[in-house]
Amino acid sequence: MDLKKSPAPTDARPDSPAGDRPLPPTELRCSDADRDRIADMLRDALSEGRLTADEHAERVEGVLRAKTVGELDAFVRDLPAAHGSRPSGSQTAPPPNRPSAAIPAEADENVVAVFSSAVRRGRWRAGRRIHAYAIFGSVEIDLSEALFEYQQIVVKAISVFGDVQVRVPENVSMRGTGGGVLGNFEVSPLDSGDPQAPMVFVDGWAVLGNVEATPRKGRLVADILERVSERVSRSVDRKSAGQWERKVNRKLEQADRKMRRRMGL
Repeated sequence: MDLKKSPAPTDARPDSPAGDRPLPPTELRCSDADRDRIADMLRDALSEGRLTADEHAERVEGVLRAKTVGELDAFVRDLPAAHGSRPSGSQTAPPPNRPSAAIPAEADENVVAVFSSAVRRGRWRAGRRIHAYAIFGSVEIDLSEALFEYQQIVVKAISVFGDVQVRVPENVSMRGTGGGVLGNFEVSPLDSGDPQAPMVFVDGWAVLGNVEATPRKGRLVADILERVSERVSRSVDRKSAGQWERKVNRKLEQADRKMRRRMGL
């Protein structure tokens, strides 16, 4: 018996048009969720200083106009977030136990209480080094609402028959290196999930006194984007005020010319 082998069936038809082939992922139409994801990367890059405010605004405008996934990827191609890692490799590295040598030995601010009390709290700019001295008194250093302009801050606390309380936001890292002489020196270590979060080092001595450093529940470090938005708002306000002033001046000049023509001048 002569059996003829028939060709194996195939899904592709020889006369099928080329447009039936699947498109590469970069040519697919992007969704609003895709645009939001890229916008979040750009926002983080702005807060980290990888992009200037002008570059950020230009790229966000392009993201809103993008139609395909490939067009979106072009705006974050040079950012570490688009590749799922940071160049420094600090995502898994634990926070250091000692401050860097770049922090000066001289204090940016001294808070002293001798038979009295001294408090530093609210919206204030924390320097790189703060010294607190409580001698038969009490000192409170509250960083929960402070503006962190430096990634590393050192708080040196000396308590002699006194009390020093240090409060920090929940999302910073904190380390303590100090001790007590017939006193209590207690620092609650913190490890932030963000490798770029500020680092607070508390050191010093408690001599027949007390030094405590703890996180303040419900408080988070001020976002740098808030400061950037404030600067941008001030710039926009100045620009708007200048445009309004020029517009008013033009109106006054036009009215003056009309009045002169009517008076024949």
